Amino acid sequence: MERIAIVSDIHGNMTAWEAVLKDIRSRGVERIFCLGDLVGKGPEPVQVVDQVRATCELVIRGNWDELVAVNQDNENFTWQAERLGEERLAYLAGLPFSHQFQLSGRTIRLVHASPQSVYHRVQPWDAMEKRLAMFDPPADEPEQGIADVVGYGDVHNAYLQYMNGKLLFNAGSVGNPLDLPQASYCILEGEDSNDNNTPFNVQFVRVPYDIEREVQVAQSANVPALDFYIREIRTGIYRGLQE
Repeated sequence: MERIAIVSDIHGNMTAWEAVLKDIRSRGVERIFCLGDLVGKGPEPVQVVDQVRATCELVIRGNWDELVAVNQDNENFTWQAERLGEERLAYLAGLPFSHQFQLSGRTIRLVHASPQSVYHRVQPWDAMEKRLAMFDPPADEPEQGIADVVGYGDVHNAYLQYMNGKLLFNAGSVGNPLDLPQASYCILEGEDSNDNNTPFNVQFVRVPYDIEREVQVAQSANVPALDFYIREIRTGIYRGLQE
């Protein structure tokens, strides 16, 4: 049986990433796919990018990866870009948009935010039509067809929904979860088979990590929007909802 860890939205939080990586290895899972947003918000983008490149079999591009790579005139992006350097920025800019593969007779597609764009945000409470559009092929690759299973990140809310016989799941966030303050990832299990009657499973994993250590690292680095970042990782509440 194939077992694949699906991680997303590490956001420069090396403390959380190390805890998740330790948990993945303790379960004997050898394959790791990353759904983007390696950088942004957190204090250690260089360490995260280098570690992800060394440990993940697949990495796709997130919206923060793209924004930091083009180095827009915004301190949140330029602070990250200045530390990453040209080679790492070129790596982030060159990451693929999506990945598709077969497992237990199912067509599984992974994207960061949606098949439309890395900036097209889809929440679990959005209209059914918007959520069903997640199974559409990427806008520039219509030949991929409709997927049976779609996994994504971006919104930092871990969830799973069945709709019209299809499965949509969000792996949550490793470094910046916005549901509860524990790192989140998923494990896919299935057979290397075209038979959709073979076993298939999506397991959600939550990993506690030393949040106060990460707070200290962020304070020492003096990351932009420091207070927002600290409150988010402590509370799991999005900055736009904080008082």
